[in-house]
Amino acid sequence: MGLFNRRPKLPPAARPPLAAEERVLAWAAAGNGEGDGVLVASNLGLWLPGRGHRIGWHDILKAVWSGRELTVTPAERVAERDGYLVVADCPAETYLVLDPGDLPHQVRTRVTRSVAHTAHHPLPGGAGRIAARRVAGADGLTWTVRYDPGTPVDDEAVAAETGRLVAAARAATAPADL
Repeated sequence: MGLFNRRPKLPPAARPPLAAEERVLAWAAAGNGEGDGVLVASNLGLWLPGRGHRIGWHDILKAVWSGRELTVTPAERVAERDGYLVVADCPAETYLVLDPGDLPHQVRTRVTRSVAHTAHHPLPGGAGRIAARRVAGADGLTWTVRYDPGTPVDDEAVAAETGRLVAAARAATAPADL
């Protein structure tokens, strides 16, 4: 490993197409049953093997480290409403990581740090989670709603109550004038 237990540098062949302001924080070799690859955590998001793009930290709904496997559940944008996005779970992706290094810590820290506000609310015929997320490299917050399974998402009463709840959460989290 080297004189001070430094992790080896990411091999150039495994380096994703980073943006100009993007830097690698941690990486690990991984397998997901469809072949091997490299997981790369950057300041802007997580690069998963086989994808040609990064998933922003704000677009990861859940990340779970089992001690051997990293399971990532990205968000899928379902609809854009006035002032917020409706998101749903994409299929979870699980990667076997035998030498994780700092990767699980970076993923947990970055996903957690992206959450500025989260609250679960009952809605007509169901419920949903309202969240405000920080987007790396952007000012302000991105507001999302993730409905619980079975909630009638296209119902007018659900949309109206969701809009009211998002507006109230925005007002409660807005910085006070100095």
